[in-house]
Amino acid sequence: MPILDQFRLDGRRALVTGATRGLGFEIARALGEAGASLIITGRDAAHLDDAASQLQSEGHTVATLQADLGIPAEAESMCARALSEFDRIDILVNNVGGRRINTPTEDLALNEWQRIIDLNLTHAFLCTKLLGAPMLKRGSGRIINVSSISAQWAGRAMRGRAYETSKAALSMFTKSVAADWASSGVTVNAVAPGSFLTDANRRWITEKPEFEGEVASSIPMGRWGQPHEIGGLAVYLASDASSYMTGQVIVLDGGRLLW
Repeated sequence: MPILDQFRLDGRRALVTGATRGLGFEIARALGEAGASLIITGRDAAHLDDAASQLQSEGHTVATLQADLGIPAEAESMCARALSEFDRIDILVNNVGGRRINTPTEDLALNEWQRIIDLNLTHAFLCTKLLGAPMLKRGSGRIINVSSISAQWAGRAMRGRAYETSKAALSMFTKSVAADWASSGVTVNAVAPGSFLTDANRRWITEKPEFEGEVASSIPMGRWGQPHEIGGLAVYLASDASSYMTGQVIVLDGGRLLW
């Protein structure tokens, strides 16, 4: 097969969680541009409709499933609907995640800790379990988890540490499931992004303008990543081009962890 054809995703269906904006939206867009039909999830109906409309206006085939995947019961329900409404899912991108709090560990309530763990880790476990099982039966599939460089690095400005802990666990979950499923034709890999100019980070910058320069100066490339820059890596991991890669956590951070 010609090398560029190995990156094509024609005839495959990709489900991307948390795809209404930011990295999830750009991953969905990139997979669509490579030929995949899309299912995107989001917890806000208006944002979900807006994202779907934008992707459809660009020529992509898009379906939506509304759910707050940080709530385990809703993650299970979303997977049940996906399996009921679609004949197969070939690519699963577990992108939902976030920090949302900045409370010191000594002040962090147990329910807040659990909420962040569920948001970043439990949803990925449930989606992998429920949507990955049919992949195992078919003998083919791609699972991509979105971890973070915070899985390897304790940020100086962060507090509470539930985010770093959950992302570190997600990276190890990736490796463990990849080892279990490697001989069954299902690959499991992760992307660990660094600092990207997503909507959430732009809001941080609005509140603290000096934050943008402080972060950029800590990155060897001297700048934040643009959300679209994750797309090519997502297509690679979803495609036949990565057929001999599994259990890897690929850092995409402009070189930040080098320093």
